[in-house]
Amino acid sequence: MTDSELFALIRNELFTAVVGDVLDALGYQHQFLPPGIMPLDKRMRIVGRAMPVLEADVFSARHPSAGPLSAKPFGLLFEALDDLKRDEIYIATGSSLRYALWGGLMSTRAIHLQAAGAVLDGFVRDSNEIEALGFNVFCRGVYAQDQGPRGKVIDYRTPIEIEGVPVAPGDLLFGDREGVLVVPREVEGEAVERALEKVRTENKVAQAIRAGMSTREAFDTFGVM
Repeated sequence: MTDSELFALIRNELFTAVVGDVLDALGYQHQFLPPGIMPLDKRMRIVGRAMPVLEADVFSARHPSAGPLSAKPFGLLFEALDDLKRDEIYIATGSSLRYALWGGLMSTRAIHLQAAGAVLDGFVRDSNEIEALGFNVFCRGVYAQDQGPRGKVIDYRTPIEIEGVPVAPGDLLFGDREGVLVVPREVEGEAVERALEKVRTENKVAQAIRAGMSTREAFDTFGVM
């Protein structure tokens, strides 16, 4: 199965809760990103490969410094954004909550590159523009303060961690209004296969309950609830 086929299958048949349950059963019990990271619009869903980005606060906007990125506004942000590939998700962490990490022009560029979306461990700005573009963005909220004098991207396509959840380049990311899951590559095939089985079984359970079966009998019969 190609990535495009896999992503379409996930979008059409799965939701994060069922995939999270399966990951729990496989021993991966800390794969949801923090609950504060939610879709900009609750109807947004996101599926794709992680392109991790590392941010850092800066405090020397008016003073010279010796760092190699001191003379680069936004650090490596433009390089990271321009390196996005089809079906990849820009996922950034490392900064404080003093400024926005994503905006409307970044969304416009990402759409041109056919990226799948952005996941920010922080705020976004230009929210009306992003929603009008229909670009899938998950974040901690909206805040107009600019990143320019306050933060820089210091690395990209590098492993990151968000509140104890590791994210490696190429990991499968799946998000809906109930959260964002990180599915490690080594278990993604089994996780998706089991999740499909579980959701199809749950559909049978729903039919049985509507027909009058008790929850106890349904669980004993189908093994899910």
